[in-house]
Amino acid sequence: MWQTYKNAWSIDDLRKKMKFTLFIIILFRIGCAIPVPFIDSEAIKAWFKEESVTGSLLGYFNLLSGNAFASATLFALGINPYITSSIVMQLLTIAIPYFEKLQKSGPEGQAKIQKITRWVTVILSLVTAYGYYATVKSKNALFEDNWFTLIVIIASYTAGSCLVMWIGEKIDEKGIGNGISIILFANIVAGLAFNMVAIFEFISKEPVAVVASLLMMVGITALVVFFSKSERRLPVQYAKRQVGRKMYGGMNTNLPIKVLMSGVMPIIFANAFTSLPNTLSLIFPSWENAVKTYFSPSSPKWGWIYVLVNFLLIIAFAYFYISISFNPVEVANNLKKNGGTILGYRPGKPTADYIQKVLNRITLIGAFFLSFMAIFPILMSWTNYGSFRTLIFGGTTIIIIVGVALDTTRDLESEITMRHYKGFL
Repeated sequence: MWQTYKNAWSIDDLRKKMKFTLFIIILFRIGCAIPVPFIDSEAIKAWFKEESVTGSLLGYFNLLSGNAFASATLFALGINPYITSSIVMQLLTIAIPYFEKLQKSGPEGQAKIQKITRWVTVILSLVTAYGYYATVKSKNALFEDNWFTLIVIIASYTAGSCLVMWIGEKIDEKGIGNGISIILFANIVAGLAFNMVAIFEFISKEPVAVVASLLMMVGITALVVFFSKSERRLPVQYAKRQVGRKMYGGMNTNLPIKVLMSGVMPIIFANAFTSLPNTLSLIFPSWENAVKTYFSPSSPKWGWIYVLVNFLLIIAFAYFYISISFNPVEVANNLKKNGGTILGYRPGKPTADYIQKVLNRITLIGAFFLSFMAIFPILMSWTNYGSFRTLIFGGTTIIIIVGVALDTTRDLESEITMRHYKGFL
């Protein structure tokens, strides 16, 4: 991997793209440190250190924002409204024929969908910004409370969210890698840097636990890399056909189906649902004791309920996300149109059924792995070495970090291959 980055840096246009991406990331992190007027950021930071907030949906947003959410800075909303908007539009392309037609109408239709996605992002940013203002107000973390304060705070957070969306699109256009993924990667790495102080404290108190944690973290990272690269390859053969005096087709290839095709999305969806009780307990304080007793990962007696629900939700959302992002019937029809067949299966419905059968099995393996990654830190926190949960990356963070690193490396390799630089690969 490092050799690929070294080779890419020696190519002038790729070096410019890499520099542009790094420059954008630096600007983005600067925006994560710019305070918003009228908000007492220290009071918000102190509130986010409470265990009830850390385990809620707000704590999850803070993780994805690189600690900007808990600092009440300009980019506190981060890329979350844009991600939500993209997911909503992806669902609408399946539920509404108009959006499905736009998606299949080529670059012009994709541009219209992207424009609608931006407007949905603005609307979601306005709603989320008001919710953040109401939360800050309820915690008495405002220096002033009037209409002008309300307008400034909502406008600041909405503008910050739209600017993050623009930054992500600029990385797609002029940089390397996927813009959303790169921003999430930068946020998570920055959030881990904030935990370095805690790590150094544990080194002095529990050196054996720290060494064991780091070794376990390396092993888990290797496991994530293995599953991220794992795929089932279905052999495909294309029939020969003659056009004029030339013969086309007759080649053998494969149809790859990745084990982690859904990526980290099932964990994100499941965490959003399992965090709802904690989030509601912040709104209704009378619920706090019941939530901590019956639906909290730290509950000594009923914590298994949280783990079981999280486990089942991840599996359910893995199948749900695959069902909306991968259509075996469409793949089978495309193979049939291009004269391709999966060896041993007739074109059309038999091919689609076979692809669906393989997809169900592969998805189950990936879902079990994602569930393991999500609940493993919780299970370790129940042992005598509770510090493991602090030091070991959570399932979401490590999969995002590894996935973005692998995807960016793959993009660089394809860019190098396109330029026909021999000896680099």
